[in-house]
Amino acid sequence: MEELKALAIKKLEERGVTINDIALIVKDIQSIYRNISIDECIDTVLYVISKRETIYTILTGISLDEAAEKGLLDEKVNNLIKNDKGLFGLDEILALSIVNMNGSIALTNFGYLDKIKPGIIGKIDNEGKKKIRCHTFLDDIVSAIAASAASRIAHNVEEN
Repeated sequence: MEELKALAIKKLEERGVTINDIALIVKDIQSIYRNISIDECIDTVLYVISKRETIYTILTGISLDEAAEKGLLDEKVNNLIKNDKGLFGLDEILALSIVNMNGSIALTNFGYLDKIKPGIIGKIDNEGKKKIRCHTFLDDIVSAIAASAASRIAHNVEEN
């Protein structure tokens, strides 16, 4: 799994998303509840990314975005993905595979992040809207990772 985890992180970086970018979102979400270091956020993001379901979701979602960018899918499907229609919904469904491992706090965090699109989430979403790159799946995957990491931190605080 370590090789696949490294590949998932590399693919995120190739698409313009760093672990630090995601950790900054986690820090922002959790900072209203407690003082948290960026290092703790990075560690938690890496923990979430180390899960098999997360790795598979990252690799699958990015592959679908890249295939749509290159026009490799059936024309109608390609257009659905490339245009990121609001009612498409499959991008959120894929990302929920990450969220579902991390409880109800992750689910509410995901909805919040998907709506306001802070930090890198907004940046990649805007690239998609401007047709610079296709990030239909990626923005939701990043939201799910950040939401799950924030949830994990919240659960750890609650247990202490």
